[in-house]
Amino acid sequence: MPGSPDSAVSRRAFVVGAAAAAGSAALAGPLAGAASAAGFGWSDDGANYTINTGAGLVFKVGKADGDLTSLVYKGTEYQGYGGKNSHIESGLGTSTVGIKQSGTTILVSVAHGTLRHYYAARSGENNVYLWTHKADSSVSATRYILRVRAGLFPNDEPDSYTYTTSTIEASDVFAKSDGQTRSKHYSGRRAVDYDYIGWSGGGVGLWIVRSNHEKASGGPFYRSLLRHRSADGGGLYEILYYGENQTEAERYGLQGPYVIALTDGGAPSSALYHGTLTTPWADSLGMSGYVPDSGRGRVAGVGIAGRNAAYPYTVGLANSAAQYWGPARASDGYFSIPRVLPGTYTLTVYKGELAVYTGSVTVSAGATTTLNTITVPASNDPDNASAIWRIGSWNGTPAGFKNADLMTYAHPSDVRAASWTGNVVIGSGTETSAFPCYLWKDVNSGLLVHFRLTAAQAAAAHTLRIGVTTAYAGGRPRITVNDTWTSAIPSPPAQPGTRSLTVGSYRGNNHTFTYSVPASAWRTDTSQYNVLRIDVVSGSGTTGYLSAGTAIDAIDLLV
Repeated sequence: MPGSPDSAVSRRAFVVGAAAAAGSAALAGPLAGAASAAGFGWSDDGANYTINTGAGLVFKVGKADGDLTSLVYKGTEYQGYGGKNSHIESGLGTSTVGIKQSGTTILVSVAHGTLRHYYAARSGENNVYLWTHKADSSVSATRYILRVRAGLFPNDEPDSYTYTTSTIEASDVFAKSDGQTRSKHYSGRRAVDYDYIGWSGGGVGLWIVRSNHEKASGGPFYRSLLRHRSADGGGLYEILYYGENQTEAERYGLQGPYVIALTDGGAPSSALYHGTLTTPWADSLGMSGYVPDSGRGRVAGVGIAGRNAAYPYTVGLANSAAQYWGPARASDGYFSIPRVLPGTYTLTVYKGELAVYTGSVTVSAGATTTLNTITVPASNDPDNASAIWRIGSWNGTPAGFKNADLMTYAHPSDVRAASWTGNVVIGSGTETSAFPCYLWKDVNSGLLVHFRLTAAQAAAAHTLRIGVTTAYAGGRPRITVNDTWTSAIPSPPAQPGTRSLTVGSYRGNNHTFTYSVPASAWRTDTSQYNVLRIDVVSGSGTTGYLSAGTAIDAIDLLV
């Protein structure tokens, strides 16, 4: 995405639509016909339901707990590592599991407390469709993990792999002997950037095609776990809710379908992606919380005026129950967001990742809500303000700043990172690339920016702005000018309370700090540089890269 740190990362992931879930009671009934070795159907071996899609895929679901206990494609077992199955969270434990066949569809339901989870198979398809319905906080369910045996696929995306035991942070960030870092957190991708994730090799592709994330949280630019790999196997994730650097409350309800797709080595069919997939065959299965397309609406906007053509624009919809998003067309800003649950939503227009317009829209079942041209006021885009100088650009990301392209897939201590210290000279041509994307109290606080002013500029007061995208442990900037004037310590804005800068995410709540610098602070000798010092202040955090810190969006001195 232009203007985003993701522009340097290859787009190799993927997506699916939204659907439903139901209790096992709805699936109870007489046993279906036993599956033959070659044909579509299912059988019961006492411990597992075995489902044969009739197209080379046979999988098993444990009757005691709803785990996926086997995933065999063309005779090869892919499921499992370290003695563990694939399942919701780390396994639900004792559950009520049922099965039924409706024509060319087989549905397995798992009931555990208020949680409902589903596996569906279609005749002739090498896909497993999954839905998960989390009704409340009484059951822990924040992910589905597909565990894959070791040695079946090449290690072609090493940054998320943990082939090392040298832990450098918590129990999930590792360092190799060469100084490079690894973690399951380092996906390098936002939700908007991918449709599927997985591996391919030996004439087989194994993928998870993501759902539309309507019941997830964090919006289109949120990053969460996608995959990891260790010595005993690998994991592919569909995150139902992820708390790391999360900006929103958890949403409850049905998430899915997300799809385990097996191929002959290529990418999964685009018909499975969330913008394409329809599941009319699931409408009559009686899954709890399932809303068919007929019960959904669409939002369409004829255009967006006042855009900066250098950036992509995204339109998001969000309320406490659901979230959606879609791209605005580059030529005119037209957008269309389909399959939206009925309700009233906050509509947000993003320039890059920076919110530049908000409004409200109401969606009705079976109808399209058409919006006239949305005009982004010039004052809503900070880049439109006249500046004496500016470092970076106001796009809601640290794009272009030093180390920004690395930080979504590496720890700040990684040997590949450039020095986090070093001062900046306005007019050098390297103002942005020399300025660190992150500042920490214990690492590089006190960074200096050197700049000259004309006599007229030095005779006036000016506003200095620092935009941030997130902060850790309440880190926020305090400025000093020429060692003679120091700002007050600003109040910390609302930010996530978990790790961010060390686990591959700069995405939090964008916030702009403003400082009114009096004319008396400037040097009147125009041949001399003025010196701006930026310190990170906070009483929280620990040491090093876990001291209080913040991520930079842009810095400017206004006329």
